[in-house]
Amino acid sequence: MIRPLRFWPDPVLQTPCPPVDPADPAIAELAADMIETLYHAQGRGLAAPQVGVAARVFVTDVTWKDGTPAPRIFLNPRIVDHATTLATNDEACLSIPGIAIPVTRPDEIELEWQDPGGALRRDRFTGMSAVIMQHELDHLDGVVTFDRVEAADRDAYLRAYDEAQV
Repeated sequence: MIRPLRFWPDPVLQTPCPPVDPADPAIAELAADMIETLYHAQGRGLAAPQVGVAARVFVTDVTWKDGTPAPRIFLNPRIVDHATTLATNDEACLSIPGIAIPVTRPDEIELEWQDPGGALRRDRFTGMSAVIMQHELDHLDGVVTFDRVEAADRDAYLRAYDEAQV
């Protein structure tokens, strides 16, 4: 089922999410709905708060737009290691449509998470995959791209967002 997206400044986007139980059937349903919603919204990553649910769940499909769908579900993810080298990328967000915001992040991370069966997984992500993982993890911590810019620039991005919504 396609779920409606939540948009800034919805409070759920600013709320840290509690862990989930992978054995909970509602989490499996949520994840399946999120993948369907991700494709419908033409995204590459989607976090539970973006569909109004405060839960430590995000889904990604980094390659589907290139013709090779590979959806992934991440439950209770956390970064366990990251590179010291940084990269700045313009990040778009399904919950902040109409603008892209430059965000600086580690260019490589190691992520640990549970899969839908409850097994603990760990993998390294680089490039665009690392950006997407960190962006979605931010959502689970109640952080949006506006929070990642210098305070002096934030008002300009908020104005640009407001103008893009008219």
